[in-house]
Amino acid sequence: MIAYFILVHRYPNQFKRLFKAIYDPTNHYLIHVDKRSGSELAIEVREFLVDYPNVSILESKKMLWGGYSLVDAELRGIKHLLKMGLEWDFFINLSGQDFPLKTQSYIKHFLSKNIGSDFLKIADQNKIRPDTLHRIEDYVTEHENEITTSTPVQKRPFLSGVTPYIGNQWMILSRSFCEFLTNSQEVDRFREFYRNTLIADEGFFQTVIMNTSYLPTIINDDKRAIDWIPMGTIKLRPRDFVSEDAVDLLSSKDLFARKFDESIDGNILTTLEEYLLQKPDAAIGRKLVANTI
Repeated sequence: MIAYFILVHRYPNQFKRLFKAIYDPTNHYLIHVDKRSGSELAIEVREFLVDYPNVSILESKKMLWGGYSLVDAELRGIKHLLKMGLEWDFFINLSGQDFPLKTQSYIKHFLSKNIGSDFLKIADQNKIRPDTLHRIEDYVTEHENEITTSTPVQKRPFLSGVTPYIGNQWMILSRSFCEFLTNSQEVDRFREFYRNTLIADEGFFQTVIMNTSYLPTIINDDKRAIDWIPMGTIKLRPRDFVSEDAVDLLSSKDLFARKFDESIDGNILTTLEEYLLQKPDAAIGRKLVANTI
């Protein structure tokens, strides 16, 4: 079983298309609707999900881009899924603007060959992304509507004996690592430190897994097709895929892609939906999996 955790903050119709594309009665789905998005979105999502028995909705809290609230949502989601007592093997997080590139049959078969592995992008922050070190050196505080940096800027040393790592927010985590994140006191100091860092969701999980006993389980691949493009002071942002990307996406070895905006191009989602509905048989799925690992 796969435990999906989906973060939704806008575009309810697009979320519905995503959900239908990844739905399988043997999986479980946990949904978080950003409280900043208002009650109308939350009501529409809840009403849509009422007919699906294997779905839960996590208590909504406000999330702020760049803030620790994103990490907190992930950790709350993992804890909630573990407390449910379900026998799932992998945790997969998605946003409402993601979309699968493979069928659930394919994804489940692929993951069954990789039980105990953790899929996430990882890079040594000191060596590969020194331009981002201010994220962990500056002392920042997340408020309800903004993130502030101490003035004058208060630099602080990193955790003793720990190497900082960086990557993407999106990941596929083993149940074992999820249990470690939830139950181990070893994780406490990471949580406390990253609570006052910038864009913690792109470093917290990478730093924890690379500095603990879970290092051997890592596969440095988040199984996402993402086209990063420059955007002002943020440095990079994911480009919205359009119909012209269909050939590349359909031939990709990734399991999911991000991101999509149906107000810009909804036809690309239709193309992917039609492809997934073909439901390749198990033999084809096994062959595809063999070529993906």
